[in-house]
Amino acid sequence: MLFDKSATEKRIQSLAREFKYEGHTWGTIANYAEVPVFLDSKATRLLQLADLAAYSIFRQYEAKDNSFFSEICDCFDSEGGIKHGLYVKE
Repeated sequence: MLFDKSATEKRIQSLAREFKYEGHTWGTIANYAEVPVFLDSKATRLLQLADLAAYSIFRQYEAKDNSFFSEICDCFDSEGGIKHGLYVKE
């Protein structure tokens, strides 16, 4: 998980530790690879790109606005008509 630098960094780090060691409603996670990473979005364009991709997906499914999503929808890996890396609950 990548986050932009913010005042809530300590709280999110604490929540991540609780989630890792204490679990959640459905149990615990056996393969928790990494803690959240905080970066300054002014220092890395990739974080800005991730923000744009997340926003386009959000707009598609929450506001039924595909003006941004239509630009990236073919970038998801797919095989046999099934997209990988994007889960849509229907």
